[in-house]
Amino acid sequence: MNTSESTLTSNKDLVRGFIDALFTKRDLGAVDDYLAEDFVNHDPPFGAPGDREGMRAAGALFRSAFPDWHSEPHQMIAEGDLVVEHFTATGTQEGELLGAPAPAQYRTVHLHGINIFRIRDGRIAEQWCRLDELGLLRQLGLASPEA
Repeated sequence: MNTSESTLTSNKDLVRGFIDALFTKRDLGAVDDYLAEDFVNHDPPFGAPGDREGMRAAGALFRSAFPDWHSEPHQMIAEGDLVVEHFTATGTQEGELLGAPAPAQYRTVHLHGINIFRIRDGRIAEQWCRLDELGLLRQLGLASPEA
């Protein structure tokens, strides 16, 4: 494996490690370990701040509502300093999320999305994100199926 291939593999491993630590293992310290001090999320979900603390809050929010929340990457593509992740996150709702109370019978929800991460000096410096927020809101009963 040449140096370029090694860097691309390392970048994908970094992203995979961050997602797993924050969203599956519930390690809020992953924000400090993986994100650059000046990290910018250009598309923060659900009105969260676009900085490290916004990412930490998103991790805490999803894990409090879905204790078994985990993200499954379907594809990870790296080129230069960018890593693209296509994923599905899944969890069983046991707590309130975005105003939707936990249902009497727990429900499993799925969140599909695509993330683009820019890596700088071995840390995630930027993120662009497209989530199926409408699909999630429908599953939570906060948007009609026709919306």
